[in-house]
Amino acid sequence: MLLSSPPPLSSRGKTLIDGDIVAYRAAYSSDDKNEIDTQLKVDQVINTIIKQCSYDAELDDYSIYLTGGDNFRYDVAVSYPYKGNRKDKTSPKYLGHARWYMQYNYDAIVSSGEEADDLIAIEATSIGPSCVVASIDKDMLQIPCFHYNFKRDEWHQVSEFEGLHFFYEQILTGDRADNIVGLKGIGPVKAKKILTECETEDDLWEAVLQAYDGNIDRVIENARLLWLRRQQEELWLPPSSREEKELSEQDTGQD
Repeated sequence: MLLSSPPPLSSRGKTLIDGDIVAYRAAYSSDDKNEIDTQLKVDQVINTIIKQCSYDAELDDYSIYLTGGDNFRYDVAVSYPYKGNRKDKTSPKYLGHARWYMQYNYDAIVSSGEEADDLIAIEATSIGPSCVVASIDKDMLQIPCFHYNFKRDEWHQVSEFEGLHFFYEQILTGDRADNIVGLKGIGPVKAKKILTECETEDDLWEAVLQAYDGNIDRVIENARLLWLRRQQEELWLPPSSREEKELSEQDTGQD
């Protein structure tokens, strides 16, 4: 839900910053300049985010996350290579410097075996709905919390079901940016229409499965590529399989 005004400061928790976006924006803006200009742009973007989002910047109530080299999604993707459409894209000259600067000057946390988005989603789940995610990446809107788009200066608040609904919409549409191919001819408007009567996650699952003509492997593949982890080493499961796993763990006394 798009908010007409920022949420009260007292209702906001820790701010989690998408450092990948910050690094790219800083590096692109200084591509024809030098490393110092890159650092200044990083500072400018991060300071703006902290000023707009944090309850008290003096308490260091924010963290910055960057994506490392490995990613389990490369193994999950079998229908189409994950991010296979990016092979010929050239990164901005000072991207590596921007990433180094955020690690050196802001203690940015670098992911291993997963993406920065996963670390953000895991931490946001731990904090709860008061958490603020600062990013311009629409994929983050599956996380139930406050969201600050620092490019548009917009605030969103996402509930648990709104986040699930958006996630299942993504399964239908895919994600061109990451070479995740959805159903042909299905964009956000048609995806919403397909899911319009859904009231539970089971409803969402059944509607998506039907749209894919029962191709459960393709649905699960796309879901695992798109899902942002809520706990360490998580691999997404359909609702019924998740319930069976939870019951099995209870029967065997596992946590």
